[in-house]
Amino acid sequence: MVKIIGLTGGIGSGKTTVINYIKSKGLPVYIADEAGKEVMEYPEIITKINLLFNDEVLLPDGFLDRTKIASIVFQNKELLGQLNQIVHPAVALHFENFKKENATADVIFKESAILFESEAYKKCDATILITAPLHIRVHRVMLRDQITEEEVLKRVKNQMDDSEKAKLATYIVENIDLNETFKNVDQIVNKILIN
Repeated sequence: MVKIIGLTGGIGSGKTTVINYIKSKGLPVYIADEAGKEVMEYPEIITKINLLFNDEVLLPDGFLDRTKIASIVFQNKELLGQLNQIVHPAVALHFENFKKENATADVIFKESAILFESEAYKKCDATILITAPLHIRVHRVMLRDQITEEEVLKRVKNQMDDSEKAKLATYIVENIDLNETFKNVDQIVNKILIN
């Protein structure tokens, strides 16, 4: 029976670096955000979302203007909820297909920025939270996105606090030194495979 390991971490935690490391080991990784973008290109999903936004979010090429959608739902929690009701079931189905494709694997990693917020962690056999001290996270994002400290902190405030996530996580990996991080991830995976 394949084990599902949920993986998450706040902005600047180095979650993507950890994912790339896991992929390099030949382990299947499902990235919820990428899947979300993919399902938002399905014709039936485009139709439903465009209807939700009163025909105001379609680009000339027939695809959705995700930037416009993001700016609208950022200020409208109710619309965000309705959007999620369209996208989340489609992503859930997409993940079921991914599981079938990787049925022979011992573990499947499911990466999601909102693993705990969306309660997706409840469907995982174990979860890993990638963390780092706030000043390191801020520094990383400032370098990566060429934005100010203030802008990074605004994004951090929009996410569930790490201390809240830590209460729900099975394992916590503090990502300061990469070699140490990778070693910890290996140990966790081995532990999960043995159990």
